[in-house]
This record gives sequence, C-alpha cells and structure tokens, in this order.
Amino acid sequence: MRSRTPAQLPRGRPRSFDVEAAVERAMGVFWSRGYHATALPDLLRATKLSRGSLYAAFGDKHSLFLRALDRYIADALTRMDIEFDPHNEPVEGLRAYLAGYVDRTSGANGRRGCLLVATAMELAGQDAEVGRRVASFLKAMEARVADALSRAETAGRLADGVDPSSAARILVCFVEGLRVVGKTAPTRITSQATVEALLDRFIK
Repeated sequence: MRSRTPAQLPRGRPRSFDVEAAVERAMGVFWSRGYHATALPDLLRATKLSRGSLYAAFGDKHSLFLRALDRYIADALTRMDIEFDPHNEPVEGLRAYLAGYVDRTSGANGRRGCLLVATAMELAGQDAEVGRRVASFLKAMEARVADALSRAETAGRLADGVDPSSAARILVCFVEGLRVVGKTAPTRITSQATVEALLDRFIK
C-alpha cells in the first residue's frame, strides 16, 4: 500500500500589495533625492510598507534601487519604441523623440532632471551593476537612433556626408546633455530651437 504524500503547505503569507506600484513609488524617491541621500524611512513612507515587508519583497535598499532603475529604463525604451515605430516615417520619429526631450527639459520637468543621468553621475563610476545598466541603456538608445537615421538615409532624407552611427552618438550625447541643462529650467522655445538647429544638420 502506497503512503500518501502530505499536501504541500504554502510558505509564508501571500503579498498583499502591488509590487510594481511600490517600485514606482520608490523610484520617485530615488529620483528626487538621489541614492545616497535616500534613507530607509523615506522608502517606507513612500511605499507604505513595513521594514519586514520591504526587505522580504526587495532584499535591501540597493536591490530596490536597481529594480527602480530597471523600471525607469524599461519605460524609456518602451517610449522610444513607440516613437521609432518602423511603420512610421523615420524623420517624424526622430522629431517625436527630440520633442519628448524638449518636454522633459522644460520648466518643472527640466528642474526634476533625469534619474539615469543623476545615477550615472552619482554611482556609475563606483557601482558595477549600475554602470552596466547605464552603459546598456545608452547603447540601446544609440542603436534605436542609428536605425531611424539609417531608414532616413534609405528614404533619401539624410543630409549628404552624414553617417548614421556617428550622428546617433552625437544625438544621444546631445539629449543627455540637454537633461543636465534642463536643471536650469531653460524656456521651451530655447530648447526647441536648439533641437531644430541640430537636427537640421542631419536631415534634408
């Protein structure tokens, strides 16, 4: 006669909170304060979690920060995939991409800055995991821009002598620099004029 295997009992209590919502709220804290200036009580208030729940779900402050940074990067890449949809005209995709940066570098949005740029300045040189994420994101952004420029070249819209890969590197450096300048809250007109002047160098 075979012995019956006892039913597997569930381990611990199921989570009663939205993990992704907690990550998003934590991301807001890191974005506003920076990694080192963010203390555990700040994260507990923002996520509305107990210390035990936060550690059980995310491990520690650094692990939660990486989750938040991954979320920020994923949102940015999703936005770019929409802007650079290959079914759309590539020059219009480039204009939409740059218009987004004008929005994010004007007024209050500009003063808030960019989580990725702030993280690169604060941690990328000393935190290998953060450095890899920042480098990977910039490479992914550059690849998307280069692809749009290559499609513009095929469509006869790229200016003579412009290399898509080199132009993509220039544009990525430009938009990330624009995020830094945005901390000084330039007017939308100024940012838009700068964007148009640069794009006109590459597009005909």
